Amino acid sequence: MPIPRAVAVVRSGPRVLVIKRYLRRPHPCVMCPAGATTCAGHRYAVLPGGGVEPGASAQAAALRELTEETTLRAIVDRRLWAGEHNGRPATYFLMKQVSGEPVLSGDEAREHGTLNSFELHWATADEFDALNLHPAELRPLLSRLLKRGVDEIVRSIDA
Repeated sequence: MPIPRAVAVVRSGPRVLVIKRYLRRPHPCVMCPAGATTCAGHRYAVLPGGGVEPGASAQAAALRELTEETTLRAIVDRRLWAGEHNGRPATYFLMKQVSGEPVLSGDEAREHGTLNSFELHWATADEFDALNLHPAELRPLLSRLLKRGVDEIVRSIDA
């Protein structure tokens, strides 16, 4: 059974915090198309998040991952969505009372290099396609969140 993923959605006005990635793996790379003979690298972005540890709640995991990856502290406002991320169940939580300045930290800071890079970025909805925000199904949901507000999005999902 895949390990569930918990995700922190940190909003600042019309922007959301993402982690821009560049990843180039040795061949064969599971991210490359079938038949590729080399990995040219992959550019994409994800929201801060990670695995839910045994015995932990998804909310606690989202908060832990947010702090580990960005040094930010927050509390969970509400659950926004549930979906899938690379074949894993994923739950997305809106954060509130966010404190600190985002600084890359944890495994992401230790593993940061030329073939595996991480960069924190405040993205607007207009940037999601260019950033290749993953999973792609999040793009319209996050766009509506940033443009229309939380309560309207939650009502539309609950309907």
